[in-house]
Amino acid sequence: MTTIAELIVESLAEHGVRTVWGVVGDALNPVTDAIRREERVEWVGVRHEEVAAFAASAQAQLTDDLAVCMGTVGPGAIHLLNGLYDAKKSHAPVLAICGQVPLGEVGTDFFQEVDNNRLFSDVALFAETVTSPEQMPHLLERAVNAAIGGRGVAVLTLPGDVGGLDVPKGVRAPRFAPAPRPSAAPDADVARAAELLATGGEATLLVGCGARGARAEVLELARVLGAPMVLTLKAKEGFEHDNPYAVGQTGLIGNPAATKALEDADVLVLVGTDFPYRDWIPTGKRVVQLDARATHIGRRTSVEVALVGDAGETLRTLLPHLQPREAGKHLTGAQEKYADWLQGQHRLADPEHDKSLLGRLRSVGDNPQSRIRPEAVAMAVDRHAGADTVFTSDTGMSTVWLSRLVPMSGSRRLVGSYNLGSMANAMPMALGAQALDRERQVVAFCGDGGLMMLLGDLRTAVTHHLPVVLVVFDNGRLGMVKLEQEQGGLPEFGTVLDNPDIAAVATAMGLTARRVTDPDDLDEAIATALASRTPYLLDVVTNPDEVAVPGKTTPSQAWGFAIAKAKEQITSA
Repeated sequence: MTTIAELIVESLAEHGVRTVWGVVGDALNPVTDAIRREERVEWVGVRHEEVAAFAASAQAQLTDDLAVCMGTVGPGAIHLLNGLYDAKKSHAPVLAICGQVPLGEVGTDFFQEVDNNRLFSDVALFAETVTSPEQMPHLLERAVNAAIGGRGVAVLTLPGDVGGLDVPKGVRAPRFAPAPRPSAAPDADVARAAELLATGGEATLLVGCGARGARAEVLELARVLGAPMVLTLKAKEGFEHDNPYAVGQTGLIGNPAATKALEDADVLVLVGTDFPYRDWIPTGKRVVQLDARATHIGRRTSVEVALVGDAGETLRTLLPHLQPREAGKHLTGAQEKYADWLQGQHRLADPEHDKSLLGRLRSVGDNPQSRIRPEAVAMAVDRHAGADTVFTSDTGMSTVWLSRLVPMSGSRRLVGSYNLGSMANAMPMALGAQALDRERQVVAFCGDGGLMMLLGDLRTAVTHHLPVVLVVFDNGRLGMVKLEQEQGGLPEFGTVLDNPDIAAVATAMGLTARRVTDPDDLDEAIATALASRTPYLLDVVTNPDEVAVPGKTTPSQAWGFAIAKAKEQITSA
């Protein structure tokens, strides 16, 4: 006979699931025992369930297929929520298997009891509880089909006395539905878009990760239109390399060239993006938006022509209707401005720049050991990282430095909490990425604040032989919050972090670790870390006062920053 738990695990293995993330617990013992006996599936036991959900979210984003995490009764299930929200907002197909109190105790306010169906109702496309063997395999099919077909989270709850029950004799194996076939937008809408693009004037593309499978078509569209291409952060990995039309990102992490390219355009073409920051999308433009999800159309700006369909299929239909135009000043001006900005960023990371700065600081008695530039860290990682490295980053300044200074060349990949914007995601996502391929280099850009939140799972990298490289930007600050306070005219408050020696902590937990305080040691330290094939933490003490200027600053932001700095000086006097 086959139990409910065995049916679930065997079916997931048949689908291709190779890792399950979680913390063991009594209600899910039948499931973990089934995993123990299933050679195709690896159990990765973590120290906190939030790590399990983040790791599964990363795997789903990188493979574009189902990933699985588990949390047992009550608190164990609750701990999954933040990582599951990341999966939801990233459109990542994740199945969470959660425990529940015995059936006879449901509804009695039993020890650890929570109503999982209600708890997960907002984050999940599907959330149901198995109460009888006769519900299998139908509930499992519905859960997996919801996650894959809806590109989101499904939650299947198993009471403690249900997982070990036998399914009825002769029950068929689950059959999961395939993902829907991509299709082009309607011909009439394509014709309207072609007419607008032919007569509307200068165009700029804003491209997101929804166009990742249509790289060739998007580049051809930029060539035909003579258009600069602004990329969202999540589009870096698909479009940044070998792309003469790319002019970087816009928004708070962006640059002046991207901002100007959008502002100077007559027509904006949004392809596969739900870029959320309305203030960075100029108004008064004619807009064509292409997206597979109709709910994204017009959500951020007014749209004149909506194209609902797959990016590749739709562009292959659209391109024959367009006549190529010569590249003019709109494109070349944006390219030149972007090249100038990049050169300035590289100057900030030049070791000679730091040496001259350190000389001035020594002359006034400042401590040079707190002045490693984060830009220099990012560029050193880029120099020594492989062409197929997977990068993750914590939300905040770590993402800024990666976005600006680490190009996604070759077959590099990038994953982070770029829709939910959670802290503490970089290390768990790196673990998830590394478990997919232990031979591939995985580098996490960790903020010191984020890493400390889930510090216990450093040990997970050691226990499960996951040779991630964790580069910690140890500036002793919640840096993005500090910047936000100062731009608003407020003095820095509550952002200072009283960190331990993070490298010493990591060493005590079994990782190879090193603390870097001198810019002269930086390049060699990063080269050594990236050449290692063991879990490695590099604790780099960076300048807490380093500022990342967005692509466009308002007078109020500049004035607010000046006022904040004055207040800080008065307070510290």
